[in-house]
Amino acid sequence: MEKTTKLVNAKLDNLFAKKKLKSLYEPCTYILKDGGKRLRPLLVLFAAESVNYNINKAFNAALAVELLHNFTLAHDDIMDNADKRRGVPTVHVKYDTNTAILAGDNLISYSYHLLLKDCTDKNCRAILNSFTTGIIEVCEGQSLDKEFEMRKDVTIDEYLEMIYKKTSAMIEMSCKVGGQLNNASPIYIKALSNFGKYLGLAFQLQDDLLDIIGDVKSFGKNIGGDIREGKRTFLMLRAYQLANKKEKSLLNKVYSRELDSSEEIEKIRNLFEKLGVIDEAKNKINYYTIKAQKHLNKLPNKMGVETLFWLSEYLINRKK
Repeated sequence: MEKTTKLVNAKLDNLFAKKKLKSLYEPCTYILKDGGKRLRPLLVLFAAESVNYNINKAFNAALAVELLHNFTLAHDDIMDNADKRRGVPTVHVKYDTNTAILAGDNLISYSYHLLLKDCTDKNCRAILNSFTTGIIEVCEGQSLDKEFEMRKDVTIDEYLEMIYKKTSAMIEMSCKVGGQLNNASPIYIKALSNFGKYLGLAFQLQDDLLDIIGDVKSFGKNIGGDIREGKRTFLMLRAYQLANKKEKSLLNKVYSRELDSSEEIEKIRNLFEKLGVIDEAKNKINYYTIKAQKHLNKLPNKMGVETLFWLSEYLINRKK
């Protein structure tokens, strides 16, 4: 796993090394170099391995998915007015907003350029369809996320639909593309899709949880960002269901973005703990992870399956 991650990072570091237009490719490289778990390219590679495909033939597709992911992050950070990503200044802070938008646009364009290198006549249509559908889902998910910031009546089911589209769909797509590279049978593709879908839900719930209980140094961004931005997360929605009148008054201040200080964020965290929603979130993360892992039993390659299983375990125990 570590060796593969290093190889992915090395390929990303050198991706635009020969490009001469620094005003475009320098910020693109900056976006790609600021770390991250490289979850999505690893899923492409090991999903491919799980259906007996040579992962050395899947790196362009893996990099394509990572470029797509970073495109979404660059644009999300602009919309969220985020000043940090993974512990370093966001691209629009380091450069400017116009540069960040263009760099993001270039990343998504270049992702297709890379993806086509690993496609064949037999699988190209299916892969491009999965990839493009993933992009559409992400855009719909981001739109729902922004819409929810203006609503107080968001349900938990609506929230789960939103995180499926915004986060889980791309993780599902990464696994699906890995299988499609080898023209795997529909049974294997479905198993990989379901693994990615449920893993993605667990991943986003864990991200929401870390935003309130994580360590700022490990997490790489400010703790309580979702509260400051009035985000409708599982924790907030479930807490609101359980809260009494006085507690709802405090939670309403989150919805209206009136809370900002560390002391105020701590009050919300304490309320979450009192109401038991932190433990509920942990249980839900565990539920979706186990549900994801069950689908791995249907796949043929033991080594690929074991790596995907390990990766899913790592994600629910991560600190950042």
